[in-house]
Amino acid sequence: MKQTKGGLMSFNNFLSTSENRQVSLEFAREGASKNSDMVGILFIMTIDPDVCTKSKIPFADVSQVDFFEGQEAEILFTTHTIFRIDKIQQIHDDHTDRLWKVHLTLVGNDNHELNTLTAHVREEVNLKAPIRGWPQLAFILLKVGEPAKAKKLYKILLQKASSDKERSDYNHKLGWAY
Repeated sequence: MKQTKGGLMSFNNFLSTSENRQVSLEFAREGASKNSDMVGILFIMTIDPDVCTKSKIPFADVSQVDFFEGQEAEILFTTHTIFRIDKIQQIHDDHTDRLWKVHLTLVGNDNHELNTLTAHVREEVNLKAPIRGWPQLAFILLKVGEPAKAKKLYKILLQKASSDKERSDYNHKLGWAY
């Protein structure tokens, strides 16, 4: 993460956050103390409500229905919400030397760097004869370095292929996966 300072990051699942710094710090400490190979990270997020509204980034204040009944002041963000990594600093405390705080800023859909990255990814996965559906997913898995998952999917597609051309294409891509 240190090498990506200034870059973009997203979380591949729902993001549970707390407006209560102490609650968040306890979660970070817990993660760092359970395993000596792990570090705890306190994410400090700058969220501009206008960016959420303009970019239609889904989030919900769930503090009244969370487990801690409002003490956590929990805000839930949708999957793949994108942030810029602004600053990374080690937190010194009495409990562990493996705590870090990472300052993030929410990025909207109008961000130039994000749009450039999105266009590049689309170009990378686009073929001369665009493919859709499961074959496209298998191809993307190959491109992002998940050959084992791509193999599984291509084997299924091969069994369901309805033409010699499809079988040829899937066998060819299976060769790439190996």
